[in-house]
Amino acid sequence: MRIGVRLGVDPGDARIGVARCDPMGIIATPVETVPRGDGDIARIAAILEEENAVEVIVGLPRSLNGSEGPAAVKVRAFAGALARHVAPVPVRLCDERLSTVTAEAQLRSQGRKGQKRRAVVDQVAAVVILQNALETERARGSAPGEIVSITDNVGTEGDSE
Repeated sequence: MRIGVRLGVDPGDARIGVARCDPMGIIATPVETVPRGDGDIARIAAILEEENAVEVIVGLPRSLNGSEGPAAVKVRAFAGALARHVAPVPVRLCDERLSTVTAEAQLRSQGRKGQKRRAVVDQVAAVVILQNALETERARGSAPGEIVSITDNVGTEGDSE
């Protein structure tokens, strides 16, 4: 089992949810919602430094059949820009199917409505992504998802520092 704080990131078009786990990789907790746009990657890099994180897990949206659409292309570009900014800290892409749906359901079950729910749903989705990655790692005994190469995804999507 790998040791160290990891960040979970749920990049959306308007906001980016960020979560962290404890150094033993047992439980994920919400950290912050970062507004999408200028400085978003720099803010995530600052959180990574503040938390002394050893890795970043970015949720990769896939359709239910596992294929990747336009949203996945955007996330891959964002993850590439983030990986270049935080190197040598590794960035991994992990399947995030239904993470926002799960987060919305959890918040509804807690009685959170409207603006209060929207304000934290991205953080909760990041928690779901990171917790799933941690559980996958425990079950398989190896790091989850796919590593993002800093030479891939050279686009500018999300490269707003």
